[in-house]
Amino acid sequence: MDTRLSPHADGRPLVMGVVNVTPDSFSDGGRFLQSEAARDHALSLLDVGADWLDIGGESTRPGAEPVGEAEEMDRVLPVIEAIRAARPDTLISIDTMKPGVAGAAVAAGASMWNDVNALRAEGALETASELDCLVCLMHMQGKPQTMQANPTYDAVVTDVARFFGQQVGAAMSAGIERERLVLDPGIGFGKTLDHNLELMAGLDFLCDLGFPILFGASRKRFIQAIDESAADASDRLGGSLAAALNAARSGCALIRVHDVRETVQALKVQAAISGQTECR
Repeated sequence: MDTRLSPHADGRPLVMGVVNVTPDSFSDGGRFLQSEAARDHALSLLDVGADWLDIGGESTRPGAEPVGEAEEMDRVLPVIEAIRAARPDTLISIDTMKPGVAGAAVAAGASMWNDVNALRAEGALETASELDCLVCLMHMQGKPQTMQANPTYDAVVTDVARFFGQQVGAAMSAGIERERLVLDPGIGFGKTLDHNLELMAGLDFLCDLGFPILFGASRKRFIQAIDESAADASDRLGGSLAAALNAARSGCALIRVHDVRETVQALKVQAAISGQTECR
């Protein structure tokens, strides 16, 4: 495993803080659209324990409309540059489906391309092969505009694992080293509540595939499907923490979250309890 993905000394996974430089993201769209606000938010996430920052300039929530490449670059590149200027050692991920945006972001200082489209866009495999960065392949059934219309699977865990096998094979055939690949099961991306729950219950199986797993369930709508009172994204902290702790126990390497301080604390407490249990 790449050392940038190595767990903490107490065994807990790394935490990736979300920075949405968008007007329409489901949780915090518009709050950090200005680059100064996004930079300040990013630095505050580092201060409370984020190990990575995931910078995105295009919403991929269900029904989201695409953004042009130039506009997406205008949103994310100044933020990446500002973070790197303030904290040069920060590990930054660029959340984009566009090869051109990924290339520019890596040139600006990003260390990972987090692609919800798993390198299926035209030119994506070739670009990823040329870039010296980690690459996260996420499973998504359909596209953001239509992915929640009628998602269906034979068996979601094995279907997602099969997809990973196909995309990992394509990536390695394109010259992308195995050590650079990270996988994300794509909670909420073309999945029903039952699909999401099955994937979360089967994370240990996905972790056994031998690649670092990035897990992102923070504030997602499936939590409201379980707790109807959580209509607003900000009301879903408890469910987000439960999902994060389960992911950590299953062996995920990275937990992508909005609520960094609370997630780091929960993971520290779980690790401390586990340490005591192992001493018995």
